[in-house]
Amino acid sequence: MFERPTSELSDDGVALDERSEAEAQTCVLVCISCRRPEDGEAYPRPGAAFAEAVRQAGEAAGVAVAVQRVRCLGNCKRGLSALVRRADSATQSWTYVFGDLDPAHDAAALIEGARLFDGSEDGFMPWRGRPSCLKRGVVARIPPLAFPGDAE
Repeated sequence: MFERPTSELSDDGVALDERSEAEAQTCVLVCISCRRPEDGEAYPRPGAAFAEAVRQAGEAAGVAVAVQRVRCLGNCKRGLSALVRRADSATQSWTYVFGDLDPAHDAAALIEGARLFDGSEDGFMPWRGRPSCLKRGVVARIPPLAFPGDAE
């Protein structure tokens, strides 16, 4: 469902049934103010470059995912940070916050996590197949807005 299909092309060479970023079911938000202690105060911050790397990783993988930049996710002690959620907040799916991301290696991992999440039917990002940086770097799993609470 998440990978771009091979399909009939329009006159301008674009797949007729290809989902655009605006139509993406899953969204990755990347903190652009993130930096690690060794990065100093200089701008642009590594988080901004990481956001662009995530966008490029999605394109390279042929994955329709919306990548959005956000100022500060409040996870400064574990930066670089990003979150993965469904684009439609009315769905019964969870939001995942990740930290300690490596800008040199983890852009493709975020895209893979988004792909797995998009393919899930229960609103959870599957553990099996999740890149290791998304296993060890999970900061929080946030329930959907309409979450009724767990039974005791």
